Amino acid sequence: MKRTAFAIVLALSVIVSGFAQAQVFPPGGVNNQPVIPFPVAPPPPPPPIVVPTVPQMNSPPPFALQNTTPGYVTQDTPPKRVLKRERRPSFSDRVARCLDDGAAWGLNPNQRAAYSRQCANQ
Repeated sequence: MKRTAFAIVLALSVIVSGFAQAQVFPPGGVNNQPVIPFPVAPPPPPPPIVVPTVPQMNSPPPFALQNTTPGYVTQDTPPKRVLKRERRPSFSDRVARCLDDGAAWGLNPNQRAAYSRQCANQ
């Protein structure tokens, strides 16, 4: 029993000593110096950031926009007017108007209901 335990301990010490040597000695031997890398050039500077100027409300207009010949006034034609259609009244407004029209014409309630349905959906 003692011999087998001694053989197991000896085998484990040989295996562990191989791992321990790999940790102690650097690759290439004991006298191997580490390689120093060449210095690299610094990165190029970033591009400059140009902030646009914000026009001030109280500043005069640029010279290109000023009228340099005050006696000469250009007559520009105004833009063509765009006529917008009037908004259509809401459905409830149309129904109320149709009911009022039907009552003004003297229609009975059943006729007013039929007339207002047909009139409001036009």
